[in-house]
Amino acid sequence: MLSLHAQELPVILSGHLPMGSPAASPPSLTVDSQSLIRNGRPWIPAMGEFHFSRYPAGEWREELLKIKAGGVDLLATYLFWNQHENEQGAFRFDGDLDVRRFVKLCGEVGLAVAVRIGPWSHGECRNGGFPDWLDGTDCTPRTDDPAYLELVEPYYRRISNELRGLFHDDGGPIVAVQVENELYDQPAHLATLRRMAEVAGIRAPLWTATGWGAADLPRDVLLPLYGGYPEAFWEEASEGWTREMRRHYFFTPIRDDHAIGADLRSSAPTGSGPDDRRYPYATCEVGGGMAIAYHRRPIVPSEDITSLALAKLGSGSVWQGYYLYHGSSQRLDLREPNQESHDTGYPNDLPTVTYDFQAPLGEYGQVRPAFHALRLQHLLLHAYGQDLARMPLSLPDTEPASLDDRTTLRWSVRSAGGQGFLFVNNHQPHETLPEHEGVQFRVHLDGGRTVTMPEQPIRVPSGAHFVWPIGLDLGGGLSLDWATAQPVTRLDVDGTTLTVLAATDGIPATIALPAYVEVTGPAQVGHGSGATLVTVDEPGTGALLNLTGPTGSARVLVLSQDDALRLNRLHVFGRDRLVLSDDLVIADGNELRLHINSPAPSIALLPAPSSMHGKGVGEPAGDGVFTRWPLSPAPQLPQPGLEVTQTQAVTPPARTGGSHGRASAPRDEDFEKAGVHHITIPPNALEGDGDVLLRLRYTGDAARAYIDGHLVADHFWYGPDWEIGLRRFADAALRHGVEIRVLPLDPAARVYVDGSVREGLTAAHSRAVVESAELVSVPRTTLRQQENGHA
Repeated sequence: MLSLHAQELPVILSGHLPMGSPAASPPSLTVDSQSLIRNGRPWIPAMGEFHFSRYPAGEWREELLKIKAGGVDLLATYLFWNQHENEQGAFRFDGDLDVRRFVKLCGEVGLAVAVRIGPWSHGECRNGGFPDWLDGTDCTPRTDDPAYLELVEPYYRRISNELRGLFHDDGGPIVAVQVENELYDQPAHLATLRRMAEVAGIRAPLWTATGWGAADLPRDVLLPLYGGYPEAFWEEASEGWTREMRRHYFFTPIRDDHAIGADLRSSAPTGSGPDDRRYPYATCEVGGGMAIAYHRRPIVPSEDITSLALAKLGSGSVWQGYYLYHGSSQRLDLREPNQESHDTGYPNDLPTVTYDFQAPLGEYGQVRPAFHALRLQHLLLHAYGQDLARMPLSLPDTEPASLDDRTTLRWSVRSAGGQGFLFVNNHQPHETLPEHEGVQFRVHLDGGRTVTMPEQPIRVPSGAHFVWPIGLDLGGGLSLDWATAQPVTRLDVDGTTLTVLAATDGIPATIALPAYVEVTGPAQVGHGSGATLVTVDEPGTGALLNLTGPTGSARVLVLSQDDALRLNRLHVFGRDRLVLSDDLVIADGNELRLHINSPAPSIALLPAPSSMHGKGVGEPAGDGVFTRWPLSPAPQLPQPGLEVTQTQAVTPPARTGGSHGRASAPRDEDFEKAGVHHITIPPNALEGDGDVLLRLRYTGDAARAYIDGHLVADHFWYGPDWEIGLRRFADAALRHGVEIRVLPLDPAARVYVDGSVREGLTAAHSRAVVESAELVSVPRTTLRQQENGHA
């Protein structure tokens, strides 16, 4: 029996932080020492980072709708000084740099915004975003040197001018502003930057700074935001992973991470960092993936991302911020390359173009498994976040002995009174955690109640990570005692509350209810320990339970794990609906739009509209309590022509560089001697409005793509296929085709790839060739309700 005693509720400090919106500025947004409070209710935002200046402006709106469809409700974005003032005194906020247009679009689609205004930003940008001309001025950057502040002041003024009318107090979407990034030892300067920004006219209810690395922040001036990644491209090219990063897969009250940005610090942190008792546990860089550097090229599977995010929630996080949530590309229109590199003294060589980050949404908007898996957690936050936000962390009586402990089950509880959520994480990267037999939890809640769950011990599979509810309100005056299925969302259907739970593969889905509750539906109903025990043997779209008690009724739908990963909750056709699909589904006004990527696409709705129409929509049929419509699959595209025009590639010599002497990426001149392949795009391949991906499988160390002599994409080989979105290059790609240049690897170069693909990189010692090229269509299908239809 695993035991835990819930902690007493902490003392909440309020009024000590100079933040929050004026009472006359609805919706209100304030913060105390425990959580954000929006319109009088605690709020746990799901924040996703997307860099507007690294993505074509014409595609912003669709990508923002995708982000919102993933359950994100707060959008974070950097402003990079060297992009907006590449030449001193000449500001650019046009085209893809038009932050005003971007923020307005965020507001239009229903996303709040956090702007990270620098002046130093990092984001794997050249000089951390500092313009090159700054190095030629007589000032000390990142300090209160008046000469430096004099250069920052007009930049802040221009940002304020671009964002006028878009701040929260004006009714706009901007709710948070971050100054600087990863500045550990200049608290007075951070306070100065906030003051300068406010004088310039930049206003927000929330002001933040990164707090990792035991940062010395000005007390009660900026909220410290933390992070944690599943991997680190900035570490050495050694096998395995940094020991400190294991902490992110344990439940712990420790918020700080000394690994982030460690390559840019001259010494290890020695301070204690911000006082956690004064601030809510907030994050801005929970790893949504990881970038690829030349010397270190990790693979980050979806479960590495989702288990880390869940561990942060189970450790007390009340602000889930992902970096990155949506990949992008480095700018190529500036006087100098815009990525972090050895040429500018940085420890790491990043690709010239790609900043995909293996994010839930990729460099060209590709939908990855982590997008669907994180959405499941976000649905929980939207439905139950206002309760969870006020629930402190409690840890079990027996905790793991150290970061090396792989045998003790990792779990925690967040609770208040008789309600709570039990978190379990049995996954971490690189090192498989064992399954646990005979698991049963005993939770002593702070209200004096003791809960033992489940009734009989169960097996926790290796890799499983989940949340179970305790005392969850089901509506109709009914509550469950506990359940071994994850709460997902709740919805009013025909005047009755429908609660959706998600089963975990390998664990029986059991719900414990008060003994007086009557249950009908496809489940085994028994009794034990004064409770009605309901076990759903076949979770899925038909596993609907009807509950009746003396005060009312409620319904519970128990989905399978696979169905839960397909679940959306969208407002469309006049009301909130549950939507099931293997593909990404966007609600845009009064229509649904799918980005089709599955072989047999379909969509199911609950409640179902009376009818839907759209190109390729088939006749509806029942799917449990849902109604499902089949859709036309993506068309089979004509395949590209692949011609090898230069077979012999010269291997570049192994080089090292940067401040840490790590392996350096091949240079422009090296690609002049690469293996060259010409890919011809068929004339009708780019018809339609969806994207078309050129998917390449190659053997080699590094590759670049050119169209009409212009570099458009690049790649350091690390295992997965290389994908290039062609829609933004459509005209030129059809006229000129795509040229791919591939280089082999010098065996002397010290480069890390995951052990599962090491043989592939070894093959690059003697081979540099495109093995295959295919075109993959991702069409869009729009669905509307018939004009005479009813919800």
